[in-house]
Amino acid sequence: MASTLSQFLLNPPLSLRPKPLLPLKPTSNPSILTRTRALTLTLTRPRPPFITRAVSDPEDEWGTEKGTSSAAVAVAEEPKAKEEGAEEMDRLKKALVGSFYGTDRGLRASSETRAEIVELITQLEAKNPNPAPTEALTLLNGKWILAYTSFAGLFPLLSRGNVPLLVKVEEISQTIDSENFTVQNSVQFSGPLATTSISTNAKFEVRSPKRVQIKFVEGIIGTPQLTDSIVLPEEVEFFGQKIDLTPFKGLITSVQDTASSVAKTISNQPPLKFSISNPKAESWLLTTYLDEELRISRGDGGSVFVLIKEGSSLLTN
Repeated sequence: MASTLSQFLLNPPLSLRPKPLLPLKPTSNPSILTRTRALTLTLTRPRPPFITRAVSDPEDEWGTEKGTSSAAVAVAEEPKAKEEGAEEMDRLKKALVGSFYGTDRGLRASSETRAEIVELITQLEAKNPNPAPTEALTLLNGKWILAYTSFAGLFPLLSRGNVPLLVKVEEISQTIDSENFTVQNSVQFSGPLATTSISTNAKFEVRSPKRVQIKFVEGIIGTPQLTDSIVLPEEVEFFGQKIDLTPFKGLITSVQDTASSVAKTISNQPPLKFSISNPKAESWLLTTYLDEELRISRGDGGSVFVLIKEGSSLLTN
């Protein structure tokens, strides 16, 4: 049987053998020749590489100019944007400080002025260049002069109009030492006979990127510095009534020499210090805006404080 199968495979019947392929006859039909050549060229012609590129301007299908990339344009526009932002910040700060004029650090500000100040403060807070002030403690260092506050209870006597006759608040300041974590609040008073100051020393702890906890530990009453030359105004206003001080000038002149001799003795005395042991003598402070010359803070009672760094040109505006 194996021999029969081998013969069948080697010599199959004619009906099962494949028919030989006939050679193609050449043609002279021009249309067939044209289509054949076009097909051959299409199949054999190399395809160009597919290239994609980003177009920065949808109105310009050709993209940026030759040799200029989108990144280069962005880098070129960045300094311009920063400059415009700095100009806007400078404008807002000057407008804010200008709105303080005639308000006596906010204690005599009208409701309209307060609303304007709040709007300017809100705009500055939204553009705060240091959103985490406690992480930029070096900027907090130094002496800050209070320019405005909404805290009417800061000086109860002043807010009630009961300041002693001829006494004037010259300066309210806060000095921060970030290396030792200390804060000193100081108020300087002046009168026709002497100048003095009242200060409080405190320690602070960082509680969040914006908030510090303050604990007052010591109070200081500065040694009065008597003036060698007493300057008395022509008149003063007391409870809405003008008082003529001309008759007192002769008396002032007679005690001028005595005051001058006493001034040197008192000035050599140390300031009076006292400890603050009250456990409730604590507060927290939230800094909502901070740069090299301006600081905006909010107290635990919701009041706002605007302070200007000593030496800043904003103090002369």
